Amino acid sequence: MVVLNKIYTKTGDDGETALGNGARVAKHSMRVTSYGTVDELNAIVGLARLQADADLDANLSRIQNDLFDLGADLCRPDMEQDEKAEYPPLRIVASQVDRLESEIDAMNAKLEPLRSFILPGGSALAAHLHQCRTVARRAERLTVELATMEGVNPSAVKYLNRLSDWFFVAARVANDDGKADVLWVPGANR
Repeated sequence: MVVLNKIYTKTGDDGETALGNGARVAKHSMRVTSYGTVDELNAIVGLARLQADADLDANLSRIQNDLFDLGADLCRPDMEQDEKAEYPPLRIVASQVDRLESEIDAMNAKLEPLRSFILPGGSALAAHLHQCRTVARRAERLTVELATMEGVNPSAVKYLNRLSDWFFVAARVANDDGKADVLWVPGANR
């Protein structure tokens, strides 16, 4: 176990930071922006957990751990060099995506089909989960943009795509299995 006892390193004072392979890049680089947004998402998931029951909290805890895996994946460029690395880099794998899909299917099985778009909100937990969904979508967009510039693990993109779906379905479950969803009424305030 690594023990971190130094709060500030001063190594980023010039506007650069180190990636997982030791390379120094600008703090505003697309790679740093991508995994920084994943970190932001992880913090928001922590807020959602404050409202969650034990089962959902356990699922959100697993997701938080996955998000650290994802951050580690995204901060390590040059996937083609993985086999030469002193320590195998951590990468998101298909089984993590599969687990999200299984959980989505289980949650969705008890929901009535949607006949309208829903507005983010309802219960406090649902509102937090909708915020998680939107930040997951932003992280996905940034990661897809990064993939147009540099190599990105395809499973990382798939994970973010499924994760936003997971948060959407979980928000519906948090709204009394969809019964308390707030429906969009097109043109209602014209």
